[in-house]
Amino acid sequence: MRTQVAIIGAGPAGLMLSQLLHLQGVDSVVLECRGQETIRATVRAGVLEQGTVDVLTEVGLGGRLRSEGFRHEGTVLRVGGVDRRIDFVDLTGGRAVMVYAQHEVINDLLDARLAAGGDVRFNVTDVTLHDVTHANDVPRAPHTTASSGPVVRFRDDGGVPVSLRADFVVGCDGTHGVSRAAIAPHALHTLEHRYPFGWLGILCQAPPSSDELIYALGADGFALVSTRSREVQRMYLQCDPREAPCDWSDDRIWATLRARLATPDGWAPKEGPIFDKTVIGMRSRVTEPMRHGRLFLAGDAAHVVPPTGAKGLNLAVSDVCLLSRALTRFYRHGKDDLLDTYSADALRRVWRAQRFSKWMTALLHRYPHADAFDRKLQDAELDYLTQSRAACTTLAENYVGLPMAPPWD
Repeated sequence: MRTQVAIIGAGPAGLMLSQLLHLQGVDSVVLECRGQETIRATVRAGVLEQGTVDVLTEVGLGGRLRSEGFRHEGTVLRVGGVDRRIDFVDLTGGRAVMVYAQHEVINDLLDARLAAGGDVRFNVTDVTLHDVTHANDVPRAPHTTASSGPVVRFRDDGGVPVSLRADFVVGCDGTHGVSRAAIAPHALHTLEHRYPFGWLGILCQAPPSSDELIYALGADGFALVSTRSREVQRMYLQCDPREAPCDWSDDRIWATLRARLATPDGWAPKEGPIFDKTVIGMRSRVTEPMRHGRLFLAGDAAHVVPPTGAKGLNLAVSDVCLLSRALTRFYRHGKDDLLDTYSADALRRVWRAQRFSKWMTALLHRYPHADAFDRKLQDAELDYLTQSRAACTTLAENYVGLPMAPPWD
């Protein structure tokens, strides 16, 4: 088999890149170790920046997003039971976010790729990458598929061995995928920060508790009120990352949420049967560079952010927009300048998102070993934020998303 771009992973990054390239006439093959049903059924968070919404709309996937997503024009910070609303639209000149679950984004992308006859291979095994990390060379004939260069070997869902030759390989297979493993350890520079707390996330059958997300800080920790649909709600609370979901009974969860979200007027979250509990570890991680020869990393394969700032999915979309632009320029004009600058361009936005995510995480969580001085500084930071329009604007600009490069010229 031969193609122009081999994409490892059928998550948001891989499917979005395949769709963007298809619209520009660039061939791709997507390889995924999971089954299609598993991908579609995996429920994940989804707060979409304005730029991500714009890209999905531009590629023709804005219909269900507009009809089923929840446009949030602001968010509520609740500290000590007192609310301060951050008005995104007012502070950013009309920009907002959309709450639309990640698995719905994947469903939309999968439907679009399959309807267009896209080559997406599910249930592949034994994936290995070969001849991908030599010097940053490019194929000599950019308008044809290479007869030499990277090869991806795998077994299809019937166990048949396949060799796929490509001009380029893009690793969109997350933190534990094969793409990073194909890179010599000495060529990788990974920086990581782990937080001394985690999130317990629940899904429950209940109506929405709020028209907008509520980020709350109580005396003993953080809580977040989010939504998934008109019938299913997503909520989180700060916990010890060593705890297991079974350590939290339903009664304990609701009691903790009520306490951390309490207001003087008696506000309480809408409760319902809890059908999913997950403990999420909190970490920040960046692997540099994001290009190694003809192998490019995108999304979680290159970086992980704590979920507080809602940046993970959006960074993945930003990465593949840059890659789509660079690959389209290469195949249309034979120019590889944007391929050469991809890593630096992507990492600039990644580190800005890391800065914002770490700042917001520190702002809204209780650190287990913080002393009285640290608590007072945290209180002062929150007091300044809630009283300063300039500080609120900084939060709003970063939350709705910094400018995203267009996916093509």
